[in-house]
Amino acid sequence: MPKKERQGIVISNKMDKTVVVKVASYEAHPRYKKIIESNKNYKAHDEQNVCNIGDTVRIVETRPISKDKCWTVAEVVEQAK
Repeated sequence: MPKKERQGIVISNKMDKTVVVKVASYEAHPRYKKIIESNKNYKAHDEQNVCNIGDTVRIVETRPISKDKCWTVAEVVEQAK
């Protein structure tokens, strides 16, 4: 089974080797067809502490690293300005 991948924006990097990534998903309302954005936060493992707030990153699902951290930063897609 392939590993899940998500792309989102780093909203916190205050923890050591951990970043919080906000991933947005868009879905049309079943009745009114308005596009609704829903956000979810994931804690991801950042081994070299290279991510900064505002960076766009790609995260990949991995084995559980801690109680609530089971994602790893695969790459920094775009750095914050």
